[in-house]
Amino acid sequence: MDPQLLTTFVTVARHGSFSAAATELGYTQSAISQQIAALEADLGLALLSRRPVAPTPAGVRLLEHAEALLLRLRAARADVLRAAAPPRNRLRLAATPLAVNPVLAARLARARAREPRLELTLSTCPAEQVLAEVAAGRAELGLADGITAPSDPLRLPEAGLMTTTGVSQEDLVVVLPPDHPLAARTALRLGDLADARWLDTPLCPPSRLRDLVGDGFPAGLRYQGDDVHTLGTLVAAGHGLTLLPASATPRGVHGVALAEPRLAHRVELIHGTLPAGAAADLASALAG
Repeated sequence: MDPQLLTTFVTVARHGSFSAAATELGYTQSAISQQIAALEADLGLALLSRRPVAPTPAGVRLLEHAEALLLRLRAARADVLRAAAPPRNRLRLAATPLAVNPVLAARLARARAREPRLELTLSTCPAEQVLAEVAAGRAELGLADGITAPSDPLRLPEAGLMTTTGVSQEDLVVVLPPDHPLAARTALRLGDLADARWLDTPLCPPSRLRDLVGDGFPAGLRYQGDDVHTLGTLVAAGHGLTLLPASATPRGVHGVALAEPRLAHRVELIHGTLPAGAAADLASALAG
């Protein structure tokens, strides 16, 4: 299958529109239609229904493979270019919003002190985008975080010859309003809070808590941002509870240790093949 045709198919499916895909990819709508027809002819299957534009059952199955295949192709291209590129002192680090905790911030500071000419740009984005940025070569290094059982790796999409290394792990706390009846406890069981309302956030969606414990955990307000101070304000006002790394607990709320189940906030370093130079040195510093 032609990667360009796959890219067009994924874009049309994401937008649900041939014209929107044409605008994004810089083609005419007719060219988009021809590319989809060519892919369908190659497979001998209809991949998209036209009114409305939506994946057929075969198209849904292809989507499950297409994005991973395209990610691996971008990763392969970036890996080859990195191997041929001369070392440089200008690096880009993509990170999820809570990945750069105090431990990793201190390691970054020590690395920059050892290499004062290093120009480092840090950008934040969701975990899937961190992986995509590194795979495509738009960032040399990535940091992704999430909730896992202690020492378990994060569940990230497979992207070929990418290295992922655990670089930080810390305890999670239940974030409660200061006047909450359980705020004075030294530790809490997550199951005891199954009837409480929970903020629906990217780090701690109620669906993830149900996967871990079982039924319950009704969603309160949905917050799609990444500012912990806003999270603290929402919790303090009674919009719902959340889980946060202990070091990220904002002022104005209480963070109570999570006793059961055993969970941790884990940060992983992501990169492709790194030739000797500033990127490899920074990766080593972040790994501790």
